[in-house]
Amino acid sequence: MEIHEGGCLCGQVRFRTAGQPLRVTICHCRFCQKATGSAYMVEPIFNAGDLAITAGAPKTFDRVSEGSGQAVHVHFCARCGTKLWLSFDRFADVVGVYAGVFDDPCWFEISPATARHIFVDAAREDSVLPPGFPVYRQHAVTNDGAPCEATVHDGFHLVGRGGR
Repeated sequence: MEIHEGGCLCGQVRFRTAGQPLRVTICHCRFCQKATGSAYMVEPIFNAGDLAITAGAPKTFDRVSEGSGQAVHVHFCARCGTKLWLSFDRFADVVGVYAGVFDDPCWFEISPATARHIFVDAAREDSVLPPGFPVYRQHAVTNDGAPCEATVHDGFHLVGRGGR
């Protein structure tokens, strides 16, 4: 089984994941924009049991999602402030790792078969969505768990007003 390690800027908190991500979510929501200080978050999703802390003890910041009304837990280093992964009341069996905290942040594949873009209605208007990827205006599933319909663009797509 593949093991990939990562950690915070100061090295106090370290973790490892086992295996490949279940999928990769590229999230354009305002929460992820603020949490990353960037236009979007690249978030490989793992089974919760496939992530293990190997050094230190992260702190947790809890926030209720405006969309689902359920808590999102941000796990971070108390010393340097690096955000490491998210856990979710709504999806208790998975965690989403901040891709940039892996020692090699490019080890996992991002392709139309493995990834999806969500919350593109909140995306920066200058965002470019690649061809072939499933794209969702909001989340990929409704609050009751039903799948939402994706759009797949044939060519590169420049996001305009309203994320479309």
